[in-house]
Amino acid sequence: MGRPPVHYTSPSGVVSRRCDPDQMEIVTLALAGKVQTELVAGLAGRGRRAIGLSGVDGGLLLARRRTGARAVVDGKVLHLTDDRSGTVERVDAPLVRSILGLGLAPVVGPPAITPEGLVVNVDADAVAAAVAAAIGAEALLLLTNVPGLLRSTDDPASLVRQVPRSGFAEAMGMARGRMRKKLLAAREALDRGVARVVIASSQREHPVERALAGEGTVLQ
Repeated sequence: MGRPPVHYTSPSGVVSRRCDPDQMEIVTLALAGKVQTELVAGLAGRGRRAIGLSGVDGGLLLARRRTGARAVVDGKVLHLTDDRSGTVERVDAPLVRSILGLGLAPVVGPPAITPEGLVVNVDADAVAAAVAAAIGAEALLLLTNVPGLLRSTDDPASLVRQVPRSGFAEAMGMARGRMRKKLLAAREALDRGVARVVIASSQREHPVERALAGEGTVLQ
């Protein structure tokens, strides 16, 4: 759309997308429009009826706007006062279950909405974790472009296959970039009752089946 995404790194090392008002418009058009339509169409091509919903639709994802976001720029910590990012605080689980009861697959994603009616961007992995916990899912799959958590980012053979609860801090120390977001989402899902989370590659044939079989990094 002529305006590439802008990312920033927090003082804790977590990489997030910057969402000022201009970027928020792009996020809404891209995620709630193009990406969801492609996902629903892809499921239809595999014989699965699906419906795409953003967190704004029906108040599906209620969020709190994040204040005090900070970014490290040239060694300095800056406050992002115009950022429109948020944190999911509630999922309308009955709405999701009602859609499932109709035989439809809900494709849920950002953005979300605040109680004041402000549209905010929320992390897609965090959305997946919140929805999985809200509906009592047995497992959560977080698919990405790498095999899972790697000890060395350039070596696929360094895959960490298991991360127990006691090993989370060590895993966070190994993670780089967006992988830290996935680990945080995985911990949130586990803390809220999801039994197992798998971070796995989406670049292979039958990625869902492979992830369910334990290919990737399993957290439980």
